[in-house]
Amino acid sequence: MTAEDTLVTRSEIRSNGVAVVRIHRPEAKNALNTEVRQCLAETFQALAEDVRVRVIVLTGNEKYFVAGADIRELAEAGPTEMHLRHNERLWEAIGRCPKPVIAAVQGYALGGGCELAMHCDLIIASNKARFGQPEVKLGIMPGAGGTQRLMRAVGKFQALRMLMTGCLVNAQEALAMGLVSEMVEDSQTLSRALELAGEMALLPPLALEQIKEVALAGADLPLEAALMLERKAFQLLFDTKDKQEGVAAFFEKRQANYCGE
Repeated sequence: MTAEDTLVTRSEIRSNGVAVVRIHRPEAKNALNTEVRQCLAETFQALAEDVRVRVIVLTGNEKYFVAGADIRELAEAGPTEMHLRHNERLWEAIGRCPKPVIAAVQGYALGGGCELAMHCDLIIASNKARFGQPEVKLGIMPGAGGTQRLMRAVGKFQALRMLMTGCLVNAQEALAMGLVSEMVEDSQTLSRALELAGEMALLPPLALEQIKEVALAGADLPLEAALMLERKAFQLLFDTKDKQEGVAAFFEKRQANYCGE
């Protein structure tokens, strides 16, 4: 066994500015334990600061994106211990990543796995993928945004159906209710996510960052405040080199070359 075999997450940065992060804990169905969460947080923090990276793709394996939290870590834990773990700080590294994050989901995305996918900006789902928040069947509930992000993504009635019954939804249902961005053939899941990431990596990074920040922050603001936030970000981009490059490329009928400034 090599050192690479023991890693619970793996990452690579491709020449086109796309970083691929893969959860690698196959013996536990990619279940999220403390080690995986810490590795993901450290990886996303590093990628957020890496100027080479423009878009991040997060994936698991062909059978499991993430099967859920590691039940063995929860079985004997009490409320004080759970509080002191401060797992929310580890999740924030993903949810607050300023760069676009695409989840490529094959197999099961359950519990913490569904929550992890919802921390991303886009979800490309295999036609064989399954999503669910089955925590209620263990006598608990989602604790990493499952109730809040799911409600915002699919609305009250579909969210509560999943949350209060623990049912699984297939990729077709997930697409229809607005939980995923696209559904593709199973064998095309990662390649489609990488294709989309490559297209986005050619776009101006500052504009993508502002779009993400305003869209997410504005969703929880009154409309007038959200519109003001949008307007200020729109105006700010007029002082960037990328705005000048984009306009010049349009008039010169050529591909723009954005520098992120």
